[in-house]
Amino acid sequence: MEPFPPPTEQDEEEEEEDWLRPQPAGGASPCHSKSALARSAAHRVIVHVDLDCFYAQVEMLRNPELRDKPLGVQQKNLVVTSNYEARKLGVQKLMFVKVAKEKCPQLVLVNGEDLTPYREMSYKVTELLGEFCPLVERLGLDENFVDVTEMVEKRVKQLQQSACSRVSVSGHVYNNQAINLDDTRHVRLILGSQIAEELREAVYTRLGLTGCAGVAANKLLAKLASGTFKPNQQTVLLPESRPDLIRSLDRIQKVPGIGSKTAKRLEALGIKNVCDLQAFPSAALEAELGAAVAQRIQKLSYGEDESPVTPWGPPQSFSDEDSFKKCSTEVEVKEKIEELLHNLLDRIRKDGRQPHTVRLTIRQFSSTDKWFNRESRQCPIPPHLIQQFGKESSDILSPLVDILLKLFRKMIDVHLPFHLTLLSICFSNLKALPRGKKGSIGFYLKQMSPPAGSAKRPREVEDVSQEEGNASWNQNYNRTGTTKSRKLPEEKQSQLKEAGIPHCPFHLPPGDIDPQVFGELPEDIHQEMIAEKAEAMASCSSQCPTSALDKQKLEEKTSQQAGIVFPPHVDTKTFYELPADVQEELIAEWKNQGPVSKTVDKPPEKPKASKGRRNAAPCLSQSNSLLRYFKPR
Repeated sequence: MEPFPPPTEQDEEEEEEDWLRPQPAGGASPCHSKSALARSAAHRVIVHVDLDCFYAQVEMLRNPELRDKPLGVQQKNLVVTSNYEARKLGVQKLMFVKVAKEKCPQLVLVNGEDLTPYREMSYKVTELLGEFCPLVERLGLDENFVDVTEMVEKRVKQLQQSACSRVSVSGHVYNNQAINLDDTRHVRLILGSQIAEELREAVYTRLGLTGCAGVAANKLLAKLASGTFKPNQQTVLLPESRPDLIRSLDRIQKVPGIGSKTAKRLEALGIKNVCDLQAFPSAALEAELGAAVAQRIQKLSYGEDESPVTPWGPPQSFSDEDSFKKCSTEVEVKEKIEELLHNLLDRIRKDGRQPHTVRLTIRQFSSTDKWFNRESRQCPIPPHLIQQFGKESSDILSPLVDILLKLFRKMIDVHLPFHLTLLSICFSNLKALPRGKKGSIGFYLKQMSPPAGSAKRPREVEDVSQEEGNASWNQNYNRTGTTKSRKLPEEKQSQLKEAGIPHCPFHLPPGDIDPQVFGELPEDIHQEMIAEKAEAMASCSSQCPTSALDKQKLEEKTSQQAGIVFPPHVDTKTFYELPADVQEELIAEWKNQGPVSKTVDKPPEKPKASKGRRNAAPCLSQSNSLLRYFKPR
C-alpha cells in the first residue's frame, strides 16, 4: 500500500482562524481531562466542505467555453488559482504570470480582481447548505463547516427502528482504517459521510460546483481530512486514525490556527513539527507564549478542538486590498485609497448597514519577510460621516480619504523614502439602520436617547418590523386599563372638526414613530408630541413665520381659532425650529392621523432661555423639548 498522502497546504496564510480561538463562554476549560474532551468530541459529527479551485469554477460557469481549457485566474502579476487542466500542465497557485505562461503557453488568463461574482456564489453555497442544516459556518469564500450531529442522531434512531445492521461508507476512509459497526462512533461518522455526499451532490446539481469534504469529530480534523483526496472527493476520519493524520503534518504551520508569526516563535524554540510541539514542556511553552495560547496550540497538536460551528450571518466587515510592486509617493497612496474606496462604498450601500470603524493596513517592502510585514491603524468614523453611508448622492469619499491618509501618516513618515507593496482598507463595527426613514421624527427617536440625568429615560429596545411593532402596540392597547383616552366635549370636537383636525386619544403615537419607543417616553413628552401634531395641522394652511414675533402671533391665533390649549411643558415654538423638511413630513403624516389632547383658553407659554450652554439654539430651551431626542441638523 502506498503511503497515505498528507493534507494539502491551505490556500491562504492566516495568523489565527476565528473558529479555533478560545470561546468566551461554553468552551472547554484548559484543565479538562483528555478523556472528557474525547467523550465530547466523539459525540459530534462535523463536515467540512471545500470547493475545488473556486475562482476558476465560477469563471467556467460564467463562460462554459473555458471548461476544457487550461484556465488561470489572474490578480496583478500572479495566478491566484487555476483549474485542474492547467495544474496538470504545471501551473500552480500564486505562480507569477510570466512563469505560468512559460510552463503552459496555451494558458487562458481571466482577470479576477473583482471579487463580486465569487462572493455572490459563495453566499449561494452557504444558503444551500443551510437548507439541510441550520448549523453552517463560513470560512473564507470557498469553505463551510456543517454540524450534522442532529441529522446523524435521527438516522441512528431510524437504523435502530428498522433493525438494519448494515451501513456503507461514502467516499474514502482515512488510512483505510477498518470500520467497526459495533462502535457507535464509527456508525455516526459513516452516516455523516452519507450526509456529506448528499451536500456535495446538492451543490453540484443546483449550482454546478464540485468540492471535497472531510468528515470527523471536530472542525480541526474535518478540515484536515477534507484535503486528503482531491478533487471532488471526500474522506471520513475515524478516531483511531487521528494521531496518524496529525503526525502527517510535516510543518507546524500546516496546523490550522497556527499562523506565520506563532510558527516563527515556535521555530525559535526548536519546534518544527507536530511531534516536537507535543513533546515540548508545557511550562516552558506557557512562559514563552502565555498560558492561553500555549494550551490552545498544544491541544491542536493532539487534534483536540471543541470550538462550535457558529451559524453564519451578514459579514462582520467589508475589506479590500491592492498589492503592487512599488508605491513610494503620497500621491500614489491617495490614488490607490480612492480606488479601493469606490468598490467598498458600493458594497456597503448594497448591504444597507453603517460602519463605525475604519482600518488601514500597509505592507512595506522587505527582502527577508516578503508577505507578512504588515502594519495597521484604525479609528472610529465621525458620526456626521456615518449618516452619509448608503446615500448615492452623498460626498463621503473625500473626507474618508482624508481620514485614511491621517492613519497612513501615523505609520509612515512621508518626508522619508518608503516602499509599499500592499494597501488594505477595512470597514467594521457594522450597525443596522433604524427602520424609520431618515429625516423623520421616528428615525431620531430610535437613534438617540435623552441626556443623562433626566428623570425618566427610555430603555433600549430591539428594532422590530412595522408589522411586529403594530402587533405589539395593538396588544398593549387592547389591555383593559392600560391607557385612558381623553374624550373631548362635543362642543370642542365640533371646533376641531371645523379647523380640519380629527380627534384621537393621547395614547396613540404619531405615525412613523416606533410604537415601542413612543410607549417608553415620559407622559409629558407623549402630550407634547401629540399637541405639536395638532398645532402643525392647524397651521399647515399658513406660511411658516420668519420671525419670532410672527411665530408668537401665529401660535396664539392658531390656538384661539381651534380652541386648543396644549398641556403643560409644551414648547409650541419647537415645531418651528425643526428643519423645513421635517415640518412638512410631520404635517403630511399628521393629516392622516388623529390629534389632539385637551382644550384651554390661554396661549402657550414662551419657552425659557437655556443657560449654561454656549451658542445654544432657541429650540433647545425647555428640558422636555422634543429636540432633546435628536440632534438638529
